[in-house]
Amino acid sequence: MSNDSALHDRLARIAGPITLAANRGDLRWEFVVFDSAELNAFVLPNGKVAVFRGMMEFARNDDELAAVVGHEVAHILARHPAERVSQQLATQAGVSLAQLVLGGENGENAELVAGVLGLGATYGVLLPYSRTHELEADRLGVELMKKAGMEPFGAVRFWERMIARQDRQGAPPEALSTHPADERRLAELKTAVGA
Repeated sequence: MSNDSALHDRLARIAGPITLAANRGDLRWEFVVFDSAELNAFVLPNGKVAVFRGMMEFARNDDELAAVVGHEVAHILARHPAERVSQQLATQAGVSLAQLVLGGENGENAELVAGVLGLGATYGVLLPYSRTHELEADRLGVELMKKAGMEPFGAVRFWERMIARQDRQGAPPEALSTHPADERRLAELKTAVGA
């Protein structure tokens, strides 16, 4: 965790109105800053949100950072972390069962079967499901920003800059990613903010 109190104070200042807008007083919200230059943030179930220092530095203003915080809070509201764990466990159980059934009497094909089914589950179920979660979190995050009195167009500005950065570094195709294609994400964000 970062020892920079200014970063923690900034995150708390932004997270406070967003969690109030979320109207989930039953959760013990906890926001932490990790001391890493990585452009990332993530959530754990029950109100735990982590934002990396690099992401905070990348966000040019509080509205842009609110887009990140709103997005992460939205994941919790929509129960995405719990759904992700359940789906991964179900997928692993399904692959293991199929491996037993289709692996042959002596199990000579078991590794091949597991590999093929694992790839199918990853690219056919888990990744598209993750992309759906990301788009839903974007929409809900914008709604939280609006309710919290923040400028929702900050989400569009933030993602325009993030996309420009990724274009320079090269992003994987949507089918190979947990996140939606940049153009799709930006178009849906613009619709959510009313642009």
